[in-house]
Amino acid sequence: MLVPFAIVTLIWGSTWLVIRDQIAVVPASWSVTYRFIVAGLAMAGWAALRRESFRIGTGGLAFAVVLGVLQFVLNFNFVYRAEHFITSGLVAVVFALLLVPNALLSRVFLGQRMGRQLAAGSAIAMAGVSLLFLHEARADPNGTATTVAGIGWTLCAILSASAANVLQATPTARRYPMLPTLAAAMLIGAGLDGVFAWITTGPPVFEARPAYIAGILYLGIFASALAFPLYYGVLRTIGPAKAAYSSVIVPVIAMLLSTLFEGYRWSLLAGAGAALAGVGLVIALSARRPNR
Repeated sequence: MLVPFAIVTLIWGSTWLVIRDQIAVVPASWSVTYRFIVAGLAMAGWAALRRESFRIGTGGLAFAVVLGVLQFVLNFNFVYRAEHFITSGLVAVVFALLLVPNALLSRVFLGQRMGRQLAAGSAIAMAGVSLLFLHEARADPNGTATTVAGIGWTLCAILSASAANVLQATPTARRYPMLPTLAAAMLIGAGLDGVFAWITTGPPVFEARPAYIAGILYLGIFASALAFPLYYGVLRTIGPAKAAYSSVIVPVIAMLLSTLFEGYRWSLLAGAGAALAGVGLVIALSARRPNR
């Protein structure tokens, strides 16, 4: 499980920089729509190559609709809007709180308890996230009201993503083939994203700039069609609480990439936060699986 976990974390750690560019000209909802059109088609093509059946029935279609709304409509529209208000680094750090609702919802709906080791690792990781948050909040050039709005949108995204995560860990999700169901969820989500975008911002807007097109392809193929099946596979094996640790390490990856490409300068606070997040990850993931 470590290899797919690492791949997902590295890919999603790079997406925050790309998303920022995606909303420079094109309305956020249209960028989300294009992303999941690409992702859904890529996922459907992958499933076809593997000769997986697309006959998921009425139940599978209903499951795909719910997953599509939670993960590929609400979650991503909230995230893209958050980046209008606060820096991508701060969005990534706040999103690390996904660990909390994932653990709580897993306890309520899946009966998975946080053992002492997982709880200890989570506490250490959250301390690290708190230091990262403090650093990013200090560095954020926006005013208080703008920062609060951005954090609010991010918290809405976290709740949507957490509900989708727990849904994927249920016995119901295992009844349907993952790739065809995800393809349906992404394409349904893209359709709903497009309807929402048209209602709220008007007709489609597209930027023919090569970097924008490359960003759509990267986010659609690698960060969605490749990453989500890997992530959901990990989630079903180790449980939503542990799987959410990818969101704890993602802001550290984002900051490392920002160091390389944006001249980001580490402070003692940020370094200490990254170190604590890493220690918490090691402690938590070495606990028994799934959570009992």
